[in-house]
Amino acid sequence: MDKAGFGEEINNPYSIGKLYQLYLRHPSVCTDTRRVRKGDLFFALKGDHFNGNLFAVQALKSGAAYSVIDEDISVLEGYSEYAGQLIRVKDALSCLQALAAHHRNQFSIPFIAITGSNGKTTTKELIHAVLSEKYKTYTTEGNLNNHIGIPITLLKIKKDAEIAIVEMGANHLDEIASYCTYTRPTHGLITNTGKAHLEGFGSAEGVRKGKGELFDYLRAYGGAAFVMWDYDYLQEMSKGIREIFSYGTNHADITGITESSAPYLKVRITKGRSEGPIQTRLTGNYNLPNVLAAVCVGDYFNVEPASIRKGIERYEPSNSRSQLIKAGTNTIVLDAYNANPSSMKLAIENFIQFPAGDKILLLGAMAELGSESVQEHQQIIQQIEANDWKDVLLVGGDFQKIKHPYHRFKNAEEAGDWIASRAFHDTAFLVKGSRSMQMERTIESLMHGRS
Repeated sequence: MDKAGFGEEINNPYSIGKLYQLYLRHPSVCTDTRRVRKGDLFFALKGDHFNGNLFAVQALKSGAAYSVIDEDISVLEGYSEYAGQLIRVKDALSCLQALAAHHRNQFSIPFIAITGSNGKTTTKELIHAVLSEKYKTYTTEGNLNNHIGIPITLLKIKKDAEIAIVEMGANHLDEIASYCTYTRPTHGLITNTGKAHLEGFGSAEGVRKGKGELFDYLRAYGGAAFVMWDYDYLQEMSKGIREIFSYGTNHADITGITESSAPYLKVRITKGRSEGPIQTRLTGNYNLPNVLAAVCVGDYFNVEPASIRKGIERYEPSNSRSQLIKAGTNTIVLDAYNANPSSMKLAIENFIQFPAGDKILLLGAMAELGSESVQEHQQIIQQIEANDWKDVLLVGGDFQKIKHPYHRFKNAEEAGDWIASRAFHDTAFLVKGSRSMQMERTIESLMHGRS
């Protein structure tokens, strides 16, 4: 029924092998017709509000070599012209994941999986920066860390790879376990477990169990784990894993402390090989565990201390994560990619110590906290009340349901208008909130010099 000859039974091992041969000729996968490049394999995925099958012909018109579909689309305009480039499967997403698994199985290199409630993307980027000093290293781009992003990450790994790093996000039980079945990590790291995605996990204990599925896999398949030894719960969760390499502030294989954090974090290694203090471009003492994780992984894989230091010092945060931005005489601590109660409290604690006279909090509501949401927002307000601020702006969500003396806004645009209507000089701003709040919009006037 199609040019490639796959038919309806694509999801059996033999057909995946055949599809893999096609992938080797067209080793670029796409799931968004707006980003199709010539020669791509387009997978027509479906979601609550979209159906990629409806755009499969458009993907071919835009240059895709083949479109993998799982519905009859013969009624679409242009179907007959491109029928030879359409591959019909039972389920396009399952097919994408199976193809990624087949590709993963071609490698015998270390695969490092990283998950956790906070800091996993920054930790992943730091580890990638360190390992890239010695090895050809592939890693997750941005935060493509879900059931679609992880297969795409795996399929971007080329033959010259020496190490791969895969970030895994999750908001419910059994999710990490499912990723492990086709990623097959040889090494793993859980940054921490906190109050994130409580709505999906059900409780803080559910979060721990869900993230712990990575350690369960490593334990079952003889893998190795990098463990933050300061956290007793991670020590407990890692018991029984064949090989454990630890990091922390004391009693670990690699230890270090914060030498200074104003305005950027400087770390001194107190146990393990080192080449002097590591001056990062990260703001916030809460990034100390992330830096120590990168040192730990680099040391484990025999990266020279000078190269570990160079890799970390070269890394510059982006995408609203732990960024320190100068805007005229004002300073912005932009950490607005995401937020949960654990990361919000740490960000405020760090900002209290920030070297500035006038400080303004721009905080967006935290999402996916379920029945505990109002209580968690109330605790943030109590933390705010315990300190002095020039101003506090609370935006959206359950911040709107709680009585407090601070400025309240429905969304980031309203808060941004308030900022734009005033002149600020020599002021520090902390911008934090869940991704859905898009809190970076509150400071557009500051960034463009309109304050």
